[in-house]
Amino acid sequence: MKKVAIIMGSDSDLPVVRKAADTLQSFGVPYEMHVYSAHRTPEQARDFALNARSAGFGAIIAAAGMAAHLAGALAANTTLPVIGIPMKSTTFSNGIDALLSTVQMPSGIPVATVAVDGAVNAALLSIEILAVADDELAAKLDAKRKADAEKVLAKDAALQ
Repeated sequence: MKKVAIIMGSDSDLPVVRKAADTLQSFGVPYEMHVYSAHRTPEQARDFALNARSAGFGAIIAAAGMAAHLAGALAANTTLPVIGIPMKSTTFSNGIDALLSTVQMPSGIPVATVAVDGAVNAALLSIEILAVADDELAAKLDAKRKADAEKVLAKDAALQ
């Protein structure tokens, strides 16, 4: 099975990013987490992206706030799917700046973008990507969707 990379721009992102790691772990998907900054460690971020495919990765999750260039910088150096998690900031606009920086990529360098602090959906999207070629993983996703639907229907029944 391919691995998923979880790259965060700062270790202060770890409490949110941990939710992606926990989700991947619950599906049995191997992952690695690293702290690389698009601005402070650009060479290391570039090298990671350039070598990610040969290192066995199938998708990259990139979490960054404020200027939030990490996902785009990684995507510029790989053709693996990159999923950006814009991180909430307490200093500016509650993550809207990171959301816009992550989602507004130029043609030719796509970054899939989830909600601000949307680590669980980033992990689920990376699992869906891997499940294209992995029937066992696809079955786990189907089971999760079914269980989630049953929880909602049970709540509806409790209201009746």
